[in-house]
Amino acid sequence: MSVPSEFADSADSPDSANGPVEPQLTELLGRPVQFLKGVGPQRAKALERRGLRTALDLLFFFPRDYQQVAPVAEIAELRQGVEASVIGVVEEAELREFASGKSSFGALIRQDASCLRAVWFNQAYMASQVKRGDRLMLTGVPKRRTLTWEMTHPRVTRLEEEQEPPGAELLPIYSLTEGVRQSVMRKVVHRVVDDLADKLDEVFPDEYLEEHGLLGVSAALRAVHMPESREQLSAGRRRLVYQELLVLQLAIAIRRWRRERMREAPALESTAKIDARIRRLFPFELTEDQRCAIEDVRRDMALDIPMNRLLQGDVGTGKTMVAIYALLLAVAHQKQAALMAPTEVLARQHARTLERSLAESRVRIGLLTGSLTPARRRKLLEEIRDGQIDLVIGTHAIANAVAQQEFEFKNLALVIVDEQHKFGVRQRAALKLTSREPHCLVMSATPIPRTMSMTLFGDMDVTTLRNAPPGRQNVHTYWVEESMRERWWAFFARKLREGRQGYVVAPVVDEDEENAVTSAEECFELLANGPLEAFRLDLLHGRMSPNEKDAAMQRFERGETQVLVCTTVVEVGIDVPNATLMTVEGGERFGLAQLHQLRGRIRRGKHPGFVAVFGDPQTDDGRKRLEAFCRTSDGFELAELDFRLRGPGDLFGTKQHGLPPLRIADLQRDTELLALAQQDARSLLEDDPGFEAPRHRRLREMVLRRYGETLDLSDV
Repeated sequence: MSVPSEFADSADSPDSANGPVEPQLTELLGRPVQFLKGVGPQRAKALERRGLRTALDLLFFFPRDYQQVAPVAEIAELRQGVEASVIGVVEEAELREFASGKSSFGALIRQDASCLRAVWFNQAYMASQVKRGDRLMLTGVPKRRTLTWEMTHPRVTRLEEEQEPPGAELLPIYSLTEGVRQSVMRKVVHRVVDDLADKLDEVFPDEYLEEHGLLGVSAALRAVHMPESREQLSAGRRRLVYQELLVLQLAIAIRRWRRERMREAPALESTAKIDARIRRLFPFELTEDQRCAIEDVRRDMALDIPMNRLLQGDVGTGKTMVAIYALLLAVAHQKQAALMAPTEVLARQHARTLERSLAESRVRIGLLTGSLTPARRRKLLEEIRDGQIDLVIGTHAIANAVAQQEFEFKNLALVIVDEQHKFGVRQRAALKLTSREPHCLVMSATPIPRTMSMTLFGDMDVTTLRNAPPGRQNVHTYWVEESMRERWWAFFARKLREGRQGYVVAPVVDEDEENAVTSAEECFELLANGPLEAFRLDLLHGRMSPNEKDAAMQRFERGETQVLVCTTVVEVGIDVPNATLMTVEGGERFGLAQLHQLRGRIRRGKHPGFVAVFGDPQTDDGRKRLEAFCRTSDGFELAELDFRLRGPGDLFGTKQHGLPPLRIADLQRDTELLALAQQDARSLLEDDPGFEAPRHRRLREMVLRRYGETLDLSDV
């Protein structure tokens, strides 16, 4: 009997989702690492810090990189500047520390009658890793120093007595933790692979492997952990990446299938009368993109299948109008709707926008945020429960109150989540805890790269707004050198005197000594007593109370203040058409998507905008981000570049989604395999809609084990 080749989580027992397993094998797979040869109690504690608790964890702990072993050479045969590996015994080892705080560690390696000197600068820890009497293989580029060959910062492979050196194969490089050397990690993992790889059950039938050109799981694991060539490594990795992405795509496809066939929502038809009544409330002509988006929403909400649509669009393309249409459609059917925003500032702004837009209607609006007094909160929740409130606008406080069973909506029919990537899966799911599932519309002003759409949003229908309403002005963007700071502030002041307003954005509230970043508070003081002393300034940051933040925003909206010195609390949703100036301090600390969001605050009116970014990036990627930000205002182009430079986690807060991390697949490099996995997952579901056929049992178990809880597949 064998176990399925899945990427099991160590928190589960090896057979928790896979049916019965032979007791002896269960014991092997779940054996604590402490009892594996070469580990012991101390190393076990170190491995646990990386989440490695059992033999099965080690089996699926994949290398982060590989090192090509240079040919082994005799010291007498070394050639200047040609990388080589030398085997010898450490005859001398000395750590020298200097008054400046710097250090050097040197070791003399003897090979028969020849010697080689190895030197590591400012790596004092090498003194604990290289000791007299150690037998080592050093790999590096030799240089001739008078009578001796020398290697600077060579790579070290520890060899036991009489142990044969590795051949010309690729050596895996694992992510380490303090207390575990690379050589030890390799030995421990390789022993587990030798013991367990051949015992794993093959999930895919032979014909499936042949059709897709995939290695068997045992061969794939050996190829990834102990590759003999680049070609073998590529084939092994392809198999494991495909399997991981297929399981993810199956989970997404099953979730969508279940929503479409097992969940019921209220059917809210937009009749000609309702449609005309809603459109009369819009103060301007809709764009073609907005009209198409509204048609998508009308079509979805007319069905008794819950809408699950992502509305994405570049900054300033008019997503809010589409959201208002959906909200009013729900109210027209005497239903309730909820709009969740990521910050209280944005929630209050949405509430004010809706109150202005619906001033002539009888729609009742309630604002639910964390700053409400207990008495006001109790009264508002009671009004929502009794159906006296039609539209509930708020932050995650809405989802939290529902999840904690403080109240229930009387007849919730629609949930809109603004800036969806700032909410976790469970926060979004909490609002679906009603007798009938509401329709769901999520909005993002950060365009979603294609690979992200296929994963985190793969179960959603997508509507894209690309064109801004007519009359929106261009924004001129500059990466300004420090030498030009005085000229920029002179330009900034001239525009303020012409009647414009502006933002000054700092990335932190307090002084950050380590990175020497100007804080919002310090920046406020410098400007108020310097280049902008003739103007009315205000301060806005996340540590202010909700009432203080709201008051600052309202003063800025009314034009009582001319400059708002702030943090990224203004990143989304703030709409002041007269604000056309922005200065961003410490620009290298921001991602492209965030910079683009900030820039969107000053393209809301009829005057052209101007952005100056001050920054001193220390990396090529940092420079590329700022150069691209100045070069283009296309949010879709910037999102793809940010994804390539920073990855999905930084860009969209992958952890917020609650999905387990990918163990070997890389969304930035495995796009072709991702597309293939998505296509195959859909084909498998078309062939077996409930995914219950015996031939799919193993894959189904893997999907439920990996994603059952986080994607709410418990009733599949």
